[in-house]
Amino acid sequence: MSAADPSSLDRAPIKVLLADDERLVRSGFKVLIDVEDDIEVVGEAVNGAEAVEQARATRPDVVLMDIRMPKLDGIQATEQIVRTHGLQHVRVLILTTYETDAYVFEALQAGASGFMLKDAGPAELLHAIRVVAAGDALLAPRITRRLIGQFTSQRVAAQAAEDRLSVLTQREREVLALVGQGLSNDEIGAELCLSPATARTHVSHAMVKLGARDRAQLVVVAYRTGLVSP
Repeated sequence: MSAADPSSLDRAPIKVLLADDERLVRSGFKVLIDVEDDIEVVGEAVNGAEAVEQARATRPDVVLMDIRMPKLDGIQATEQIVRTHGLQHVRVLILTTYETDAYVFEALQAGASGFMLKDAGPAELLHAIRVVAAGDALLAPRITRRLIGQFTSQRVAAQAAEDRLSVLTQREREVLALVGQGLSNDEIGAELCLSPATARTHVSHAMVKLGARDRAQLVVVAYRTGLVSP
């Protein structure tokens, strides 16, 4: 068994639902996860509709969601899951094969907490599950800016953008811009001469004021309002 973080020994394992129409992919993920002490697979789904059903039945912490599936695609399934009463805590991590998959941005808008490529290494995947389960967003660093920039050409009007951002303080705008650039709390703190805890507080305040579900949606807001340019 893999050694878990000592601080996680008193916590229940992270419950993961696997949603992918390829059996081999699901099997590989399950083998990888099952050797971890702090993560467990609680269900599998072969299409989006089944993913929604399984999410309601198993109440997972994280759904590893493929985008391209029959019956209901990963975007539609994500939207249904995050809008289902009682599943507000469920975080969806989108898995994609292509770096330039146009659907990824749509998935973030639908409520996904992040995305990563299927060719990521085992350690990266496990790290992603733990990060997303903890309530943070995870956006694959090597493609985040290019991908989101490519699919946010239709921005809100300048006045509408200003109205939306008017609820933020100047410091919160600065923090939001850095979140949009993919910086972590530690990196934001270093950039603005703040402690990581203070940076996290500003991020949290921005999320509440903007009605963002998580950090991933803050990135979407930053680009859509023009606060960050591709």
